[in-house]
Amino acid sequence: MDFNVKRLAADAGTLFSRAVQFTEEKLGQAEKTELDAHLENLLCRAESTKLNTERILKQTEVLLQPNPNVRIEEFLYEKLEKKVPTRMNNHETLGQSMIESGHEFGPGTAYGNALIKCGETEKQIGGAEREFIQSSAVNFLTPFRNFLEGDYKTILKERKLLQVKRLDLDAAKTRLKKARMGDARAVAEQDLRMSQSEFDRQAEITRLLLEGVSSTHAHHLRCLNDFVEAQTIYYAQSYQYMVDLQKQLGSFPSTFSSNNNQSAGGSGGASISVPTIPVSATMPSPTPGRGSSGFSELRSSSGSRKARVLYDYDAAGSSELSLLADEVIMVSSAPGMDSDWLIGERGSQKGKVPITYLELLN
Repeated sequence: MDFNVKRLAADAGTLFSRAVQFTEEKLGQAEKTELDAHLENLLCRAESTKLNTERILKQTEVLLQPNPNVRIEEFLYEKLEKKVPTRMNNHETLGQSMIESGHEFGPGTAYGNALIKCGETEKQIGGAEREFIQSSAVNFLTPFRNFLEGDYKTILKERKLLQVKRLDLDAAKTRLKKARMGDARAVAEQDLRMSQSEFDRQAEITRLLLEGVSSTHAHHLRCLNDFVEAQTIYYAQSYQYMVDLQKQLGSFPSTFSSNNNQSAGGSGGASISVPTIPVSATMPSPTPGRGSSGFSELRSSSGSRKARVLYDYDAAGSSELSLLADEVIMVSSAPGMDSDWLIGERGSQKGKVPITYLELLN
């Protein structure tokens, strides 16, 4: 019990000294140890990454589900760890209404048959939209949420701990300045050395975590490619469905093909056909990522290859190499290296580079 009381008293004294140091710094009555410029830049970069990730995440959620009430409902189901009830989306609802109306008018009539065909196509588009939303949620939204709820919270925790260690360091400096007696000064110097060591260690931990934001950017770039690929597949499928539907409707009698025919009534009975988009103009199916097989071969070999830089890249630490768009560098792999990175060489300069910024050359 005596030990616990002493520990409690020591902790209370430490908290009090931190509070005093923080207050005096705000009032300009005490010195403040400033972080080095590189660490400050990394902190600003992490904060910017967090804010922009939140903004992109929010707007993507709005794009995938425009109804705010449904978004709230899905959020609650997720927090309760329950399955979200399946509901028809807008395309599927419209398609179902068209099919029911078509059967009401009669499948044997031109209008009823056309409604049924349109309804079936709308339901196909609704299914493609559902697949697009599911793919985007897994490959795009989830990694963004994982960063905000995992990696960034860890960074925030270590950043707060760094602030605490800095306050302890500055408080130890203040105590050393106030110490007059030899014994008191010796104790203050020992406390300062210990506080400086803990501060340096925490600064290094925080720096390593912040430099990992570069890997986060590289990972999010891959997620962005997945998101664009999912959109491409969705729009290509929707386009193909509509082209097929247009061809089917074109086989109906001209009286039912288009309202444009009615406007031709006063021009000598000439008919205006519905313009059709040639099937050959369909969007190409998305291709795999650029040079993915080449990167795999490079990682499995001990050689090097030339690569063109696709985008500018600012190195986040001394172990990385800054890049300029369109320049050509030599790249190679190293045993045990992260699959998202390679070793880049430009003359005498050498450092890690993200593969998502590169295109291998033959």
